[in-house]
Amino acid sequence: VQLQASGGGLVQAGGSLRLSCAASGFALENYALGWFRQAPGKEREGVSCISNSGGLTYYVDSVKGRITISRDNAKNTVYLQMNSLKPEDTAVYYCVALTAPIIATMNFVHVWGQGTQVTVSS
Repeated sequence: VQLQASGGGLVQAGGSLRLSCAASGFALENYALGWFRQAPGKEREGVSCISNSGGLTYYVDSVKGRITISRDNAKNTVYLQMNSLKPEDTAVYYCVALTAPIIATMNFVHVWGQGTQVTVSS
């Protein structure tokens, strides 16, 4: 059971990145999916999540209008399209499989992926 994230990197402020997270060993369609991030010296926070069917999405206020979560159950993959990136978006991003589409707490995380570093320069 594994989640493998990719797509992180270094980008200038205002730029874009697309994170991907592929599952192996289990079917993502059985879970809500999400992304957390952890900036240096800060607590890990939920960024976005999407329901099993993809019909319900949630975003933390700081990323609304700039980030879009999507999923492709056929490819067993979840995506995070990040536009208009800001230096404060710099963090390690973690994809997760959730037992419910809730990221206000980490209590519903069933599987953690390894992190991918996103660095936004000013």
